[in-house]
Amino acid sequence: MNPRPHSAGHFMAAELAESVDVFCRAAAVDLRTGRAPLPLNDVDALYTIARGSSDAAANILSYEFMRELGIPVTSLPPSVFSVGGGVAMRRAAGLVISQSGASEDLVRTVTGIRTAGGRVAAITNVPGSPVEAAADLTVPISAGPEQAVPATKTVIGSVAAGLALLAALAPDYATRHATSTKAFANVGGLPPEKHAQLRAALLRARHVYVVGRDTGFGAAHEVALKIKETCAIHAEAYSASEVLHGPLQLATNPLTVLVLDTGAPGTAESIENAISRFSATSATVHRIAPTIAGLTPAAAAAALLRQLYPVILDVALALGLDPDAPETLSKVTVTR
Repeated sequence: MNPRPHSAGHFMAAELAESVDVFCRAAAVDLRTGRAPLPLNDVDALYTIARGSSDAAANILSYEFMRELGIPVTSLPPSVFSVGGGVAMRRAAGLVISQSGASEDLVRTVTGIRTAGGRVAAITNVPGSPVEAAADLTVPISAGPEQAVPATKTVIGSVAAGLALLAALAPDYATRHATSTKAFANVGGLPPEKHAQLRAALLRARHVYVVGRDTGFGAAHEVALKIKETCAIHAEAYSASEVLHGPLQLATNPLTVLVLDTGAPGTAESIENAISRFSATSATVHRIAPTIAGLTPAAAAAALLRQLYPVILDVALALGLDPDAPETLSKVTVTR
């Protein structure tokens, strides 16, 4: 007798239920105990290398790292090393994020960065992966197997692992990180009425803007990606400042706008301005902020993902789609 197949969305729902524990476990990794100086100490610039959801996590982390370390942190396309001849990496380091740690282009990039004089820290979920073997240091996500194609618990865990690394690099941040991690243990879904409101809005939507600032911009990238890959609804992410230029014009057509507010320092005015400008059009605007206080801006972005993933899951199911296995996607994407 064949085993009964899992219902649509079974894996994604189960993995969402694990995500808070994954965050708290990854965030608690102490990289300072009994170790030599970290390979990211004493660098003048940090480059994040990732694709897809991992790149969204890297975007979230980049703002927190810049704020705390005072060095530039920006994304470096893997193709610079995997296809091209690379760039100089003296006094620089790479932060590679890959749930599988198996993508050939990322392995080539790690090797290329080290050959060019840089050091590399990796955040991965699979122990002993090729990326881990090539890097100077690995921070484990320790999320366990993730069977749904859309990554959820590993994205949230990637942010947490990055924050554990930041806490080791910036002692002044470590106390705030510990307090924030303790608060994150209480993160759950959105209040039922807010969940239902957003579900209804996305079911009506054909075009969605997801807007954020600072760490919320990375969260916006991930939310837009999840809407596309699980619900097949057109969604785009924008900074709350950049969206008020050319992209605002699309609000003259029916448009649903999700504004993610992490409460990051200096972002309140641009968030309010974006809400005001979109509200003055025919767009439907929804503001979402974490329901838990005491989070650092990057942890707040991870909390927003935890709160919005269940809404996206419900929308996909209501549309008759299986979010565990989007038709055109696979778990590990082979890129060169």
